[in-house]
Amino acid sequence: MAGKKFEAASKKVDSTKKYSVEEAFKLVVDAAPAKFDESIDVALRLGIDPKQSDQQVRGAIALPHGLGKEVKVVVFAKGPKEAEAKAAGADFVGADDLVAKIQGGWLDFDKCIATPDMMATVSKVAKILGPRGLMPNPKIGTVTMNVGEAVTAEKKGKLDFRVDKAGIVHAGIGKKSMGDAKLRDNFMTLLGAIVKAKPASSKGIYLKTIAVASTMGPGIKIEPNAAASAAGLN
Repeated sequence: MAGKKFEAASKKVDSTKKYSVEEAFKLVVDAAPAKFDESIDVALRLGIDPKQSDQQVRGAIALPHGLGKEVKVVVFAKGPKEAEAKAAGADFVGADDLVAKIQGGWLDFDKCIATPDMMATVSKVAKILGPRGLMPNPKIGTVTMNVGEAVTAEKKGKLDFRVDKAGIVHAGIGKKSMGDAKLRDNFMTLLGAIVKAKPASSKGIYLKTIAVASTMGPGIKIEPNAAASAAGLN
């Protein structure tokens, strides 16, 4: 049945065509075949050499419409900062007790924040958090003294993005139920951040290919130049 649904969805998409941003996001919502609320993911292949340390592309942005889901946040903090994190809506705040909980196999959270003085404590579970992309990092604002602001941003749907070894940025930008207009706004915000993060040493075409797809749906190609123009980046 799943195969038949995907086949039917694929017939709605011209695999040889590169669509405008508006067309692509209307189509990705329309062609999402599953009954559940599918995630919408984008993949942007960049004209960089990710093996070079000066050509890394990464960052963190607050999406205008969030991620369309509840984001569970844990915070490593003590004293006044623990209270600040709880007041901002953190789902769990702790120190050594949080380490023990994670070492015991608990990973029911999406984001992890820590104050700088707690990083020695966090390092005890680095081998657990790191491979899952949960390790706090000052470059993306998850190691900070402003824990209240950080928790609020994560709860609203802050997106961390990073180029992989193949030079591709993969990112989930929301859920099908959000509708094409909100998903398009989120994509444009991500695209602007990626263009802004272009390494000075990167030469030639920067945005090589862009595609969007739902969890169970077909990939839809987007014309990179048209996308950049629509975002006012050309």
